[in-house]
Amino acid sequence: MALVGKKAPQVNAGAVINGEEIVENFSLDQYIGKKHVILFFYPKDFTFVCPTEIHAFQEKLAEFEKRDTVVIGVSTDTEETHLAWLNSPKEQGGIQGVTYPLIADASKVISLNFGVLAGEYSFSTDTKLWSFSGAPVAFRGTFLIDKEGIVRHESINDLPLGRNIDEYLRLLDAQLHVEKYGEVCPANWEEGDAAMKATNEGVAEYFSTN
Repeated sequence: MALVGKKAPQVNAGAVINGEEIVENFSLDQYIGKKHVILFFYPKDFTFVCPTEIHAFQEKLAEFEKRDTVVIGVSTDTEETHLAWLNSPKEQGGIQGVTYPLIADASKVISLNFGVLAGEYSFSTDTKLWSFSGAPVAFRGTFLIDKEGIVRHESINDLPLGRNIDEYLRLLDAQLHVEKYGEVCPANWEEGDAAMKATNEGVAEYFSTN
């Protein structure tokens, strides 16, 4: 079920912040009324595509912060595994230098609640046992959550498909434009482009000038 337009699921888990400190009970509630959130899920620490995305978000972190937005990563690894990876140099496949929070979803509950777990649990009435089919990691899900805690965008990539980080900046710009001006953003809209009023007159005005 799509989460867009709904309150983001509760997040309360251990995390590594500032690239070096493990904290308990990390929650998105701390940003309500204060910050927009880009929450992204990735499959697993110490892998191949994942560090390219994690470093790419770090490289654009100042751009997100200029837009009053925090970036947060999540995988089904533990806090300790996150910390070990954060202490590994980039040239050795590590993510040293990453400063935004990485949440540990070892229970897989957060991934389940956001609909990005790459598998599912099932219970056999014959054996009376639970089993898991698929991959017990998160797909590459990305969620734009506004300051009120409402999901405004979600996208989910399959495990081999890396993200385009600039697209999330574009979507964030569009969301901020909607919030500020009450206008809607047409196809391929970027900051500085003309937007549209959600009326027949507004649509006619947009097309007459584009």
